[in-house]
Amino acid sequence: MVGEDAVVEGVAVVENNWAAGQLIPPLGAGLGYRDAYQADVYRYREAIDFLEIIADHFFDPVPLRARQLDLLQAHFTLIPHGLGLSLGSAEGLDENYLNRFANLVERIEPLYWSEHLAFTKAGGIDIGHLTPLPKTRQTLAVLRDNIRRACDRIQRPLILENITETIRFPDEQLDDAEFLTEVTEQNDCGLLLDVTNLYINSVNHRFDPLKVLWKLPPERIVQLHFVGGHWEDGQLLDSHSAATPEEIWQLLDEVLKFAPVKGVLLERDEKLPPMSELVAEMERARCSWRHHGDQP
Repeated sequence: MVGEDAVVEGVAVVENNWAAGQLIPPLGAGLGYRDAYQADVYRYREAIDFLEIIADHFFDPVPLRARQLDLLQAHFTLIPHGLGLSLGSAEGLDENYLNRFANLVERIEPLYWSEHLAFTKAGGIDIGHLTPLPKTRQTLAVLRDNIRRACDRIQRPLILENITETIRFPDEQLDDAEFLTEVTEQNDCGLLLDVTNLYINSVNHRFDPLKVLWKLPPERIVQLHFVGGHWEDGQLLDSHSAATPEEIWQLLDEVLKFAPVKGVLLERDEKLPPMSELVAEMERARCSWRHHGDQP
């Protein structure tokens, strides 16, 4: 880390230098890689500026999977995205998982890697999904310890993703923007701002997403996720199952006006459409990224 530390309420905080983030080059418009599109990504490779791969899918790859990874790396800039590091686990990190993640990063040497601000393990049990964290000083301390351990092992810049929150905890000490700001600044990390998740939380918990956005440190926002979800039992769900709706496109435009974003990425997992439809969404995102961010 570069620069002098400050102290806020007894916690060491790295001031706004984010030196590693400044070295990340513009990426453009990317796609979350899924095996269903294995052939199509090469067919449309000129339309895909980078791929985000689910790190867990490429841990300890068998020979066929290893060749697939090598071929992807030969044609695309790859960014590994973790699902199960469980940075919010109070008992610390799973060292086996961390080492497997580190081995993948060492193999593909990405510009950065990403994980979720969540926990997926508790009491030695794998919960099986991303679980929200209470926004408290105690949570910040747990994250600080776990992120420090992860970054000691994985020597690449880390960016952290906001998740959808099906529950809100009582007696939280920080609001959404304060929590994301303190996590990234205390740990000198970047932010993977999932625009869809921000929008879904704003709908389900009835707040203005722009008021959250405008309180975030813009220099920390490295990458965006976007996609559509669906309604179920009166709740909007982050199912990655539909085309991006206009409300999320509008919010994405506001983020791109606000922050020097390096890359925008479409993350589709269910009800997969023809690749041509995803390419059209990526092109719209690319045009917005270039227009608002003054990118090449």
